[in-house]
Amino acid sequence: DIGAIIRGKDLFIGYNERDRKEKHKIQDNLKNIFAKIHDKLEKPAKEYYKDDDREKNYYQLREDWWDANRSTVWKAITCSEQLKGDKYFRKTCNGGSPTKGYCRCDGDQPNDHKANIDPPTYFDYVPQFLR
Repeated sequence: DIGAIIRGKDLFIGYNERDRKEKHKIQDNLKNIFAKIHDKLEKPAKEYYKDDDREKNYYQLREDWWDANRSTVWKAITCSEQLKGDKYFRKTCNGGSPTKGYCRCDGDQPNDHKANIDPPTYFDYVPQFLR
């Protein structure tokens, strides 16, 4: 789960040593990315996150970043020009075909964003082992 990975809460340990190394590499990259984000924060925000984590994982900053950007991340995954030909969607939405050319179900059209339609990233609040 992208949200769990970004927030540092992914439960997947890895099937083998290679998986574990890749997970560690991803988390190290995220620590570096969020350290750069932290460095660019204004003084009040830096003060807010100063006790975030002694190990510089920036878990609270990551949580807040994900909360603020989850729908943008979902939109980038599903609606970007670079990924438009990819087969991300399974058959859904009262029919036997994927959501061809549309970012979402329920009649959502490309570039017609509806605030009341939640992206699947709302599953973040369901414990990962239950998903």
